[in-house]
Amino acid sequence: MPEFKDMALKEFSDQLASDAPVPGGGSAAALAAVFAASLAGMIFALTIRKKRYAGLPDEVKEKVALAASELPGMTEEFYCLMDADVQAFRAVMDAFKLPKETEAEAKERAASIRAAYRKAAEVPLVLARKAHQLFEHLRLAAEYGNPNAVSDAGVGALFALTAVEGAVLNVRINLSALKSPDTAAAIGEEAAALLDRSRRRQAEIMEMVNAKLQP
Repeated sequence: MPEFKDMALKEFSDQLASDAPVPGGGSAAALAAVFAASLAGMIFALTIRKKRYAGLPDEVKEKVALAASELPGMTEEFYCLMDADVQAFRAVMDAFKLPKETEAEAKERAASIRAAYRKAAEVPLVLARKAHQLFEHLRLAAEYGNPNAVSDAGVGALFALTAVEGAVLNVRINLSALKSPDTAAAIGEEAAALLDRSRRRQAEIMEMVNAKLQP
């Protein structure tokens, strides 16, 4: 399978719709983050060096320029997380295929399964963290971006929240396999906190967008 960033969208959607075990919801959630980052990037591209942008305070222009410069790297990270989700799930499947005929093999297999499930929970947790960071970029886009693209900031915020929501679901489904209650609790609490903050940030951006769309 090629890296997702090199895959045509139809090829990805066809694979997603097939009976293949991967890609799945984790990779789709990361793709939502790609869309969110790309929409923010589009708004900044339609804003920077325009007449309205030139009239903004220097401090604001610096924030917008910095946010715009960060988005390509973030997009690349989201593509990498699409691949990482597939690799993590395959590691779980591979761990279950390990031999268990002897006591030593059974112990090694059990340890490999636990390690694989932990990785499978950590990858979407990283996605949730990074997707949450997009809300600041989208807020700047909604507040200072080209007003003709303010609806795109709203769509971006919807995609960003989808990425976080989807990532957290994938964290939760893998936590039940962890044998360490403390580790599972810590990961679960961070995921829940990220989701709560993301919902609030998305609501703030949508309020800003809807206010600007009032006739």
